[in-house]
Amino acid sequence: MNELRRKVLLYDCFSGISGDMHIGALVDLGVPEDHLRAQLAKLGLSGEFTLHIQPGKKMGITGTLATIELHAQPGSTPPLRHLSDIVKIIESAQFKPKISSLAQDIFRKIAVAEAKVHGTTPELIHFHEVGATDSIVDIVAGSICVEYLELDALYCGPVELGAGMVKCAHGLMPVPAPATAELLNNTPCTFGRVQGEATTPTGAAILKTLVSDFSYPEGFVMHKVAYGIGQKDFEVPNVLRVMLGELTTEAVLHYEEEAAVQIECNVDDMSPEAFQPLINGLFTLGAMDVSITSLIMKKSRPGQMISILCSDALKNTMLDYLFENSTTIGVRMHAVKKAMLPRESIEFSTSFGPVHAKVVVLGSGGRRWKVEFEELKVLAEKNAMDYLKMKRLIDAEVEAAFKKLFPLS
Repeated sequence: MNELRRKVLLYDCFSGISGDMHIGALVDLGVPEDHLRAQLAKLGLSGEFTLHIQPGKKMGITGTLATIELHAQPGSTPPLRHLSDIVKIIESAQFKPKISSLAQDIFRKIAVAEAKVHGTTPELIHFHEVGATDSIVDIVAGSICVEYLELDALYCGPVELGAGMVKCAHGLMPVPAPATAELLNNTPCTFGRVQGEATTPTGAAILKTLVSDFSYPEGFVMHKVAYGIGQKDFEVPNVLRVMLGELTTEAVLHYEEEAAVQIECNVDDMSPEAFQPLINGLFTLGAMDVSITSLIMKKSRPGQMISILCSDALKNTMLDYLFENSTTIGVRMHAVKKAMLPRESIEFSTSFGPVHAKVVVLGSGGRRWKVEFEELKVLAEKNAMDYLKMKRLIDAEVEAAFKKLFPLS
């Protein structure tokens, strides 16, 4: 059986990440400068900026420095664009579908984060810094580079955020800026390695859109290292390190493991009506799983096997409840190890109201989702609709939103 090798990019954000550092790192990795410039020309903003790409160095580390020079008229202010304005600019450029999708998804994530911070909606957000020409170039250029590299998966270690205060359009803000903190919620981060803003909202949104797993992959074989040089000077080298390499199929698979206890017993003299209260009670006490399996027992009597999965700390609690609320007088117990896909619960907006979907990360780096049953049930009852019809409608809306949120899945 041949090993499946996958092309992987690993971000090492020990000094944070910004849009221009991201451009510099990927050009340093091998994305042709001519290709990047030809694609950026499609934006129709060439009179508004010049992209400078040149060798750079920070504290002895050499790499590529990308700088966006704006050609604003004296006394003019940067344009205040809405999300719809930025989407029109990107769509009018007629990029390849993946470039357009990635760039729009990055901006949507920023819009959602800014809207939550300011108590409004993504559509009404005025993009200040991120709506300016330099940020459009940062995000679109990054999408162009990622598409060019034809990657199978992207990983990232903990992200340094910095410390102190940062000046933005709203005045002085704590580091990380509120939008950055919102974007990197539930993401491994480090703080205080540098004084200042190490990771910008643009950098945070790029990571949250592109990265499939915020961890260092086991079995990663590194083939090339590159550096994007930052504009600021910190106590540590202000560079973004990226590593291009590969994983075999076996190395890509990454599961969460957890120890548990399996408790089982067989009963043949218990009323079927008693099983539902038993199951409900066990779950209420903290059981991970409870199942009932039909059996043919001795003397051909029909029976049921009660199976309970729980943590070792809850073992005695489960036993006490089982003996009190079932007819069993003895159980079997053994330690087990659970292997689980990494998962999270994500809220999606639908025309029937918000719903939560359980999203799991597959070994391939892709994702799979399923809307929570109880929420579908409640929505079906609320809208006087049968369950299966409601499920079809909700699944269609969540599928569309899911593809926008995770375009690489």
